[in-house]
Amino acid sequence: QAPIKATCEDMSCKTGFPEDVHSAVVSRSIHGGQPLLNVRFQSCDGKKIHFGSSEPEDFRVGEDGVVYAERSFQLSAEPTEFIVSAQDKETQQEWQMRVKLTPEPAFTGASEKDQKKIEDIIFPWQQYKNSSPLKRQKRDWVIPPINLPENSKGPFPQELVRIRSDRDKSLSLRYSVTGPGADQPPTGIFIINPISGQLSVTKPLDREQIASFHLRAHAVDVNGNQVENPIDIVINVIDMNDNRPEFLHQVWNGTVPEGSKPGTYVMTVTAIDADDPNTQNGMLRYRILSQAPSSPSPNMFTINNETGDIITVAAGLDREKVQQYTLIIQATDMEGNPTYGLSNTATAVIAVTDINDNPPEFTAMTFYGEVPENRADVIVANLTVTDKDQPHTPAWNAVYRMTGGDPTGRFTILTDPNSNDGMVTVVKPIDFETNRMFVLTVAAENQVPLAKGIQHPPQSTATVSITVIDVNESPYFVPNPKLVRQEEGLLAGSMLTTFTAQDPDRYMQQTSLRYSKLSDPANWLKIDPVNGQITTTAVLDRESIYVQNNMYNATFLATDNGIPPMSGTGTLQIYLLDINDNAPQVHPKEATTCETLQPNAINITAVDPDIDPNAGPFAFELPETPASIKRNWTIVRISGDHAQLSLRIRFLEAGIYDVPIVITDSGNPHASSTSLLKVKVCQCDINGDCTDVDRIVGAGLGTGAIIAILLCIIILLILVLMFVVWMKRRDKERQAKQLLIDPEDDVRDNILKYDEEGGGEEDQDYDLSQLQQPDTVEPDAIKPVGIRRLDERPIHAEPQYPVRSAAPHPGDIGDFINEGLKAADNDPTAPPYDSLLVFDYEGSGSTAGSLSSLNSSSSGGEQDYDYLNDWGPRFKKLADMYGGGDD
Repeated sequence: QAPIKATCEDMSCKTGFPEDVHSAVVSRSIHGGQPLLNVRFQSCDGKKIHFGSSEPEDFRVGEDGVVYAERSFQLSAEPTEFIVSAQDKETQQEWQMRVKLTPEPAFTGASEKDQKKIEDIIFPWQQYKNSSPLKRQKRDWVIPPINLPENSKGPFPQELVRIRSDRDKSLSLRYSVTGPGADQPPTGIFIINPISGQLSVTKPLDREQIASFHLRAHAVDVNGNQVENPIDIVINVIDMNDNRPEFLHQVWNGTVPEGSKPGTYVMTVTAIDADDPNTQNGMLRYRILSQAPSSPSPNMFTINNETGDIITVAAGLDREKVQQYTLIIQATDMEGNPTYGLSNTATAVIAVTDINDNPPEFTAMTFYGEVPENRADVIVANLTVTDKDQPHTPAWNAVYRMTGGDPTGRFTILTDPNSNDGMVTVVKPIDFETNRMFVLTVAAENQVPLAKGIQHPPQSTATVSITVIDVNESPYFVPNPKLVRQEEGLLAGSMLTTFTAQDPDRYMQQTSLRYSKLSDPANWLKIDPVNGQITTTAVLDRESIYVQNNMYNATFLATDNGIPPMSGTGTLQIYLLDINDNAPQVHPKEATTCETLQPNAINITAVDPDIDPNAGPFAFELPETPASIKRNWTIVRISGDHAQLSLRIRFLEAGIYDVPIVITDSGNPHASSTSLLKVKVCQCDINGDCTDVDRIVGAGLGTGAIIAILLCIIILLILVLMFVVWMKRRDKERQAKQLLIDPEDDVRDNILKYDEEGGGEEDQDYDLSQLQQPDTVEPDAIKPVGIRRLDERPIHAEPQYPVRSAAPHPGDIGDFINEGLKAADNDPTAPPYDSLLVFDYEGSGSTAGSLSSLNSSSSGGEQDYDYLNDWGPRFKKLADMYGGGDD
């Protein structure tokens, strides 16, 4: 029973520290953040345990059971003891263990190495396959991690721990380790002695590259059979303070409004440290090293040493005095320890932004300006201000307003966006005779209100004195326009009215005004240049085309003698009253009706240029004479302005009749006139319309007109016949003068070229047969002997002369031409003057010109050529050549 009980107790799990007292040997000099030892705690249910220290100011226990030094200090010669507690946060159950730290003895060199104690890691017991069944197997436990400081200086390889199995006493075992850092990249960092199981590190470690290594230890026999279950070994690289803090930016830019109160947030600077942030090596602290400039206080800003937040701590930020501050910020690790911590610096540039803490101020108390009268949109004065705020911002831009001196709103003030000046501008013309000077009160303020707490006045005021300059103004008529009512028919030379003007320049010494006429469409009026009296020069007629709606308009000009002279215009409106000076007339003047009596009466209208009451209603009647008027016609009034004229008899022969109608208006006295109505009586069809023949008559073509048209046609025919006869007679005269060619075909006064024969000896390929006479190339049956071309046949009777014989065909063209010349000289039928001579017939329609006689040997002096002078200028040269006698 006892073995069974012991086995059950051994296999039961007990949560807590495996030992009550844990002793460790450490160096005498302890640095803050330095790992000292690793406490072991066994948790059966796997719950998370929170570790604590009885001396939290000196020692801190991590979640993994590693004990760190909170500060740097020296251990005394006596052992240092403190309590490490472990607490289950769920059940609040707590376990404690006492830790005793003993300082290392002062050994150096090989003696120190010999005295160093290497911790053994023993494989958990297990039942070997050939062992007795009574052997018991220990339950596996978690091997505590091995803590190894980074950047160790050696010597290397440095022994860490010895791994062994309790079976090494009976068996020959071989040890090995696997994992990253051993047989996996990075390989060769950790090695193990396969016989002794001594685990060593071969080179310094860098926590910033690899913070921990997870290895697995193996134990096998000489045959390679696994003797123990592999155990996991965790090697933590303990951080050393080997990295300086690094700022994210070397220069940090921030802003703060001027006048900010103390405690105003400005900006945040941030630095990072590659060391472990959970240790003092990576815990940074910030501070301000310097401030430039140092006014108004050298400590205008402060920085949160943990977060890097920069805030203001003093009042007096004024952009107008200091626009920018430059701070040098330092970040130090080891929680800012100046002795052991590493530091780095950065620059913080803080710009002081502008607020409206300065109102605009006028540069003078009074400004002066002047403006000519009757001018608008003129700048009369410039107002200048100064403002210490940042230019071209709402806190600097000035806004001007008038607070007094301009009740009628004749001025306004605009702001120049570049110079910030105020431009006083006239918007309404000013009359010098009414106002000679203005004194304005103006105020200037910014586009945005002043910041709160500013003791300056919110605005600045000044006065503007503006003088009005008197100028020569134009005279003006009173009233303008002037209306005059006058009956029409006023005779020429009558005084109509007086139209005068006034000069507004009361303070200028000027003579009287001069008047003249500017516009008088009907030329009815004239004006006296001195007193402005208007008289008529013609009879006023309301019915004139220049009168519209009974109104006649005339324009006059008044001019002063100022420098420069000024003038003004006035309009005279004459309202003409109607008198009964026009008799009514019939409209239309022509009408058409049928021969027979049927209901087709003629509607007529009375027209009177006069107006009521000198117009309608009108009275219509037919005159007593001639008696045929009333016998044939009758008239009936159908309204005040209209009447109907119709036939009284049953039938009236077609024709044109003049019917006089007497029309009388309603004026007092009455005016009447006799108007002739031309009535065309025609034959009508069943619809009452005139037939085609009667339409010709109705169009005004009577028998006399038709006869006149026929006579004109006959005269035209006679003229045409006479012209034809004259042309034939002239043709005969031309034949009598024996003209050989028509004037339009005459080419004797043209220059003809006969020497364009080609390119000399190289151009000899031509056919001389083309120059032969037609008698030599055509048989007699085709062309009778003596027949010439039409263009050389004389007009008069041809005498019977012997026909020239055909010259034999020469062999040279020069001989051929000379033979033709001799034949022409001896031919009595050839004319004495240059004419067309045929040297070869080339067919009808040839475009080749005729060759004139080149050198006639006969003088031709026996004939009289004086008649060539009568043939016109085209024959003048020929007449001079042949009609000049011996010359």
